[in-house]
Amino acid sequence: MATEADILKALDGLYGPGGAPLAGAVSGINLSGAKAFVSLAGDPGHTQAWEAARVSAERAIKAAPGIEQAIVTLTAERAPRAETPPHDHAHGAGAPPHQRRGGIPALEKIRFIIAVASGKGGVGKSTTSANLALGLAAQGWRVGLLDADVYGPSMPRLFALTDKPKVDGGKLVPLEAYGLKIMSMGFLVDENIPMVWRGPMVSQAISQMLGEVAWGELDALVIDMPPGTGDVQLTIAQQVPLAGAVIVSTPQDLALIDARRAVAMFQKVEAPILGVIENMSYFLCPHCGGRSEIFAHGGARHDAEQMGVPFLGEAPLDIKIRETSDAGRPIVAAEPDSPQAAVYLNLAAKVKTLLETQKRRAAPQIVVG
Repeated sequence: MATEADILKALDGLYGPGGAPLAGAVSGINLSGAKAFVSLAGDPGHTQAWEAARVSAERAIKAAPGIEQAIVTLTAERAPRAETPPHDHAHGAGAPPHQRRGGIPALEKIRFIIAVASGKGGVGKSTTSANLALGLAAQGWRVGLLDADVYGPSMPRLFALTDKPKVDGGKLVPLEAYGLKIMSMGFLVDENIPMVWRGPMVSQAISQMLGEVAWGELDALVIDMPPGTGDVQLTIAQQVPLAGAVIVSTPQDLALIDARRAVAMFQKVEAPILGVIENMSYFLCPHCGGRSEIFAHGGARHDAEQMGVPFLGEAPLDIKIRETSDAGRPIVAAEPDSPQAAVYLNLAAKVKTLLETQKRRAAPQIVVG
């Protein structure tokens, strides 16, 4: 069986733009039997030259002993593809994703794509994403979960997944847990290795996790977004016809300021806001049952009303939610009949209803100046 050393040896004698050894540009290797998935980090200013290097690398790796199939991708910005003419509103509003502007073939059979976002980190967005996906699956939906936080992927730990994805037909096969199809950069890179990538490389990695993954037929794909309003958010907004965004915030003023920015960003790119959820809304003492509003209370509801978007509910700061998440069994999977799980099941029911009753729309054209 081939090893990573065999892959690097196959690249001996190959050079990228500027004359640097191509082996030094390898940013990731994933081996699945006789199949190799390799990523190269290149300067986005020399796209054509790097594409030629990618083809040479793929040919050399495929010729290596023990390798039957090689897939080499670039973690750098590719030249933009020509846009297809937009459909008129009457035709495009209800068209399937692959017929709508910005469609990606791998996403053709997904009914709804949902972004779970926050203006800042540390508000429980990934825990919310995981339990929302499980809640939708509990209602009979086929659900996928994409961990789009390249710098700080959480899903491998939240679902206790340590295997590497297999490659089938040139596409990565998502890992599965509790009925969900899950993909994360954390499956491809060791959690102790820092992702020192510039914006274009991150954008390309996200494009690959969207377009080069065998998602198959899904009712919903939940995307756990990184915090903030940067490259990943723009990449997804440009390439994906989002059905809507769920904004996660804690009650205190500092978090709410950033949550308002997240709402404004999605509104700017014409993505529907499904609503706001207030996480860590209150704390119930497991010993006496007393309630404490550690981070204040009700701020997210108030802001949602002021912005004219739905308020989806309150999730508590609760030790069971923390313990089950750390154990790799999110609360909806670990204790589906618990009051803590009921919060996320109610959230999923509201999101499902909103998705099924709203009009469908295409991904917008975005020009970044």
